[in-house]
Amino acid sequence: METRAPRPVQRGSPVERQVTPVLFELVIDHLSIETEAGTFDAIASGPEDGRPVLLLHGFPEAAIEWEHQVAVLGANGFRAVAPDQRGYSPGVRPEQSSEYTVTHLVGDVIAMADAQGWSTFDLVGHDWGGAVAWWTAIDHPDRLRTLSVFSTPHPGALKTALRTDEEQRMRSQYMLDWRERSTERRMLENNAHALRQMFEYRIRPSHVDEYIQRLSEPGALSAALNWYRAGKPSGAADKVAVKTMYVWSTEDVAFGSVAAFETEKWCTGPYRFEMVEDVSHWIPEEIPEAASSLLLEHLS
Repeated sequence: METRAPRPVQRGSPVERQVTPVLFELVIDHLSIETEAGTFDAIASGPEDGRPVLLLHGFPEAAIEWEHQVAVLGANGFRAVAPDQRGYSPGVRPEQSSEYTVTHLVGDVIAMADAQGWSTFDLVGHDWGGAVAWWTAIDHPDRLRTLSVFSTPHPGALKTALRTDEEQRMRSQYMLDWRERSTERRMLENNAHALRQMFEYRIRPSHVDEYIQRLSEPGALSAALNWYRAGKPSGAADKVAVKTMYVWSTEDVAFGSVAAFETEKWCTGPYRFEMVEDVSHWIPEEIPEAASSLLLEHLS
């Protein structure tokens, strides 16, 4: 296994400065992806015949989490597509939590790739999108050219950390708490104060407002929380052979260092670990230039 030693990335670093602000001027397309499960809304950029990249958002976000990365990848000739995932797209919002299992979520990834004619593609994920990306690499390694995950450790590494590290058990308690049926009310009351606090004032207020608006729609927040209520994956997590980059930030409140450093043991292919200092859980939005530069480096 080829392993790249972790290096801290900070704001203003050479990695971050590789992407120029002019890329924000690029037009991002909005499209619909038709699958048997329903219609996924998505943002996209780049030539339709470009090398395909699918980017999966986390909770409580949406496709626009990847706005900067989609624009940058598109400008560099990739076909970058970021969908609003199951429950976030109104056209794919089943009511039962049993329809939000990892099997369903991974199936959506493959269905969206198939709908766009992608036999192989690069997969990127953050937070819950990162978990889905790991499981897609486990279950469908033949479909992926590369894997890039921000924040979320390999599920096997997280399981080890939950077993051995008291701090990680405390960090992950929210995953159980949010299964309670009072969670929607608590998150949305007082102008969604609890949801707003999650972002730690680290990302663009306009994005936070849009996330709150989306999740305030009837049934939307319950659908997003069903990802937590669906229960654990039925199978055991295997090691990943796909070329992988894992990016973890030192101020992440959800995932600690034990799971982050354990992740390498679950990757048998070329593996790159990037440690970002003084950055919160919301890496793609808090330091978008650095995140985009890391992606470009890994994909090329």
